[in-house]
Amino acid sequence: MEKEARPSKKARSSVDSAGLTALALRLANTFSEGKNIIFSPFSIFTALGLVAAGARGRTLEELLDVLGASSREEVAEIVRGLAESALATGGSGPLTITFACSVWHQEGFALKTAYRDAAVESYKAEARAVDFHGDPEGSRKVINNWVADATNKLITSVLPPGSVRPDIMLVLANAMYFKGKWEDRFHRSLTKDADFYHLDGSAVRVPFMTAGRLPTSDTEDEFCIEEEEEVKYFLACHDGFQVLKLPYQAVNGGRYSMCVFLPDAQDGLPSLASEMASSGAAFLFDHLPTTRSSVRNLLLPRFKLSFSCSMKNTLESFGLRAAFSVEADLSYMAADDSGRDMKLWVEDVFHTAVVEVNEEGTEAAASIAATHVRYCATRMPLDFIADHPFAFFIVEELSGAVLFAGHVLDPSKNSE
Repeated sequence: MEKEARPSKKARSSVDSAGLTALALRLANTFSEGKNIIFSPFSIFTALGLVAAGARGRTLEELLDVLGASSREEVAEIVRGLAESALATGGSGPLTITFACSVWHQEGFALKTAYRDAAVESYKAEARAVDFHGDPEGSRKVINNWVADATNKLITSVLPPGSVRPDIMLVLANAMYFKGKWEDRFHRSLTKDADFYHLDGSAVRVPFMTAGRLPTSDTEDEFCIEEEEEVKYFLACHDGFQVLKLPYQAVNGGRYSMCVFLPDAQDGLPSLASEMASSGAAFLFDHLPTTRSSVRNLLLPRFKLSFSCSMKNTLESFGLRAAFSVEADLSYMAADDSGRDMKLWVEDVFHTAVVEVNEEGTEAAASIAATHVRYCATRMPLDFIADHPFAFFIVEELSGAVLFAGHVLDPSKNSE
């Protein structure tokens, strides 16, 4: 049975996700410094949008510049639209997304009603008060416990020890977890160990998921297959790199895929990441494959990554400085008991993300025809051998939301 074609370029929708995609590419290029990374651009975009909802003046201008938006209302509309489409899968089934976003402020004052309403309605966030001043360590544990509850214990900590000080006024915490089943699953019995080469040329032995058909003749361009067993993949070859798109089983009408950008050169990931970041949002979706192709050999390492970081330095390098200083204007956020605007600034933005990629999928996706036709075609099938560092993006194609982005430099390491 022929599978339904899935679009590779971003489908037209009412949500403009270009700012989110551009931020994803920029962050991926910045985060990767010789180590595995995994982060959620959507989660980070949402956190910064929460700050923008309470900002004015230069603080707001810098936030909008980083987010690629013209107004706080535009940011709220983007987040609301993406949340309603890209995150509407629930917490169980063939695809699971759990998301946590929150803003924590010092006890003794209340968030303004308009700001709290915006946080809940547009950003699906929670705003809570804790006693940073009197009990910083206790406040840290409260926030981490909230994250654990919000992610069904999949992520148990977002704030590291010592990250909360008595002078803190505001903390943003974000956590996200994704696990999906492939539309075309990899067979666990075909997983094999092979060498994965680091950027410096050294190698590590890791399990590779495999697929494809080997030629049965001595002539390389004689490709013999059994039609009823053939599985084609979304694979595109470009100048200097290949792109593999692996769809996940569809849920609630969403179209989720993992897109792997594999440079031809063993040490080519840094230059590819730089090119993607400088080229802008269109680069990602414009280079995704549009059709399925016959694949002779497909090797993709099995990996599970977690990544936690403070984003303050990175965001400051992007030009977001006012929000992290006493010059911040977050006067739309909170007021004291007398109704006067409170002087607030952002102390830090902490982010944690987890992703697991393995052989799991749905057997219903396998294509088995009733008739058996054997033939030899004089065409060259493609190879996709991800045995060296690569980038990946987990996207919801209809909305264009980039839920996760990452670099795999050593699949033998679970976290950095």
